[in-house]
Amino acid sequence: MKMLSVTCIAPVNIAVIKYWGKRDEDLILPLNDSVSATLSTDHLCTKTTISTCESFTENKIVLNGKEESFDNPRLLRCLEEIKKRAKASNKCKPELLEWKVHVKTENNFPTAAGLASSASGYACLVYTLACLYGIENEEISSIARQGSGSACRSLHSGFVQWKKGERPDGTDSVAVQLVPHDFWPEMRIIVLVVNDARKKTSSTGGMSTSVKTSKLLKYRAETCVPQHTTDLVEALNKKDFETFGKITMQDSNQFHAVCLDTYPPCVYMNDVSFAVVNMVHQFNALKKEVRVAYTFDAGPNACLYLLEKDVPEVLSVVNKVFPNDKLGDPEYIKGIAVDLTELPAADEAFTASGNNLLKYIINTKVGEGPKRID
Repeated sequence: MKMLSVTCIAPVNIAVIKYWGKRDEDLILPLNDSVSATLSTDHLCTKTTISTCESFTENKIVLNGKEESFDNPRLLRCLEEIKKRAKASNKCKPELLEWKVHVKTENNFPTAAGLASSASGYACLVYTLACLYGIENEEISSIARQGSGSACRSLHSGFVQWKKGERPDGTDSVAVQLVPHDFWPEMRIIVLVVNDARKKTSSTGGMSTSVKTSKLLKYRAETCVPQHTTDLVEALNKKDFETFGKITMQDSNQFHAVCLDTYPPCVYMNDVSFAVVNMVHQFNALKKEVRVAYTFDAGPNACLYLLEKDVPEVLSVVNKVFPNDKLGDPEYIKGIAVDLTELPAADEAFTASGNNLLKYIINTKVGEGPKRID
């Protein structure tokens, strides 16, 4: 009996210029460009093992220990497109493409909670399939995009731009690296997990309704995002955190304004999310410059961009505004280790919003793209 198995990991990416809305639902072609940072797989990643065997009688997929239906149009399209590409490349034996596959995939972070699990999930699926069939060095972001739009960005390290493209077939809607993961080594990302439950309105459903009902979305896609993107990429290349942070927050705010302009509205942020927003603006006002920037994907969880030198003070403020009984538990502040005894005292201007409002915190950095680990 012949069998082949490959295991890979792929990262989460968090957008600073948001993707919201499609011009083509089937091919997942976006209304606007988007820009994201790829996060370190040391702290947030999807791990996928794909096996193929001549004795397998059907395709199977197990997600986080639970078997799911393989009869998923996006999943099937990714498999078919990778096989088509592999066949054209002549890089694997023809009989291998006829065998069924068994997929086992798991996230080390909450699924469908607004932390880009579909992005890392489909990026890992497509990259692992590409390794299985010998085409991992080809341009495959256009295939990952057809599984989950933002998955294309998780196929690169560092900061990444997903170009919306103009062609009807989507061949020019691909992700490209702007700068590598070590370009701005001082950059850090602190994820404040407010709620790790599955969100009520999926991103797919929410953006479909926005396209149909939000007039603000059209203006955002055509006018605001192109300027945001140009300005943010320039700030990134100059390592200008003041401008980078301001645009990041403005774009996040506008994205959620579109969600509220949708009918019926899509409400992803909650009271704790807005408390984080207030905390960040208060912190920056005290410093008289932008030292930390928030962004929220389609969920209540906050992602804070900041520089390494400001991590201790920002964490100190977070712990004062959001006191938690689990502080000191190694499972509360995860990721890059932090010595809580070395944190400075938070400014007296900050007051607590309430106890135990955060589930946990992840302290991480910009990281590399997918890699094979078997």
